[in-house]
Amino acid sequence: MKYVLVALKGELPEHNLNPEEYKVWYHGVGKVNATMFATMACIQSDCEAVINYGTAGALNTELAEQLVQVGTIKQRDMDTRPQADLGVTPFEETGFAGDIRISNSAWSCSSGDNFVQAPPELESDIVDMESYGIAKVCKHFNKPFICYKYVTDFADENAADSWENNQAKGASAFLEMCK
Repeated sequence: MKYVLVALKGELPEHNLNPEEYKVWYHGVGKVNATMFATMACIQSDCEAVINYGTAGALNTELAEQLVQVGTIKQRDMDTRPQADLGVTPFEETGFAGDIRISNSAWSCSSGDNFVQAPPELESDIVDMESYGIAKVCKHFNKPFICYKYVTDFADENAADSWENNQAKGASAFLEMCK
């Protein structure tokens, strides 16, 4: 079974995924909610892989209104300088303290519990609010993790309106990819 984790039903309002192959869970916004559901998915005996689908803001404008497979996930809101570099959890002994590589894709995503409306200090191609928590849990449980984000906005002063208008637009591309 592949567990598909989506923050909001508005991002994947309807789906025709085979229920014998995919289980879709809507977990709510933010790293904490995503982490709880990722943990629940990973501890299921039938969990083959975890897939995160959702929306993201673009810092790399060539990715606008595209479905992007993420290769590296960063934690943009972990800032404990000088104990650790920006994005790195200090005193972490799991081996997953900083960037997490999940695929060969060149695109990076930085996660944080804030809606981005200006370029953050930590560089990445796109920004979201969930994928780092899911990636860290999957690494901890040694479960394959795949992350797809549909880019809805430019993470700027118009991001909220753009996200609202575009949040469901990537659903068909994601569902087609799952076939």
